[in-house]
Amino acid sequence: MRGRVTRLVLGTVAALLVAGLPSSVSASDDDEVRKGGSCSGGADWEMRARWDDDNRIEVRGEVDHTTSGRAWSWKIKHNGSVSAQGRAVARGGDFEVRRSLVDLAGTDHCVFRAVKVRTGEVCRGAIDW
Repeated sequence: MRGRVTRLVLGTVAALLVAGLPSSVSASDDDEVRKGGSCSGGADWEMRARWDDDNRIEVRGEVDHTTSGRAWSWKIKHNGSVSAQGRAVARGGDFEVRRSLVDLAGTDHCVFRAVKVRTGEVCRGAIDW
């Protein structure tokens, strides 16, 4: 009898936890996805995607090993449309941008692209979420 009660309680708790998740999130979907690589010059890029606290996709783009004080223009695209863009100046040899994107139906294709203003060096990464 005690084993049945324990299974019933555990089953009820598990059902309540799953019911509390948004429909687009499953228990295994909450991990961060990371990708990285080399830019067309001497810098490296890294891109990350994860769920934020509002169940949106937090996308981070980072450029490392670049010259401090150099300006970069950057864009984040979401399913082909520009979601954010701007300019950044590398401090300490890197810079990072973060944006939260709406989770659209199906697979979300997110692209981070940065161009070093002075030299035209390009960094580009993509993550399907």
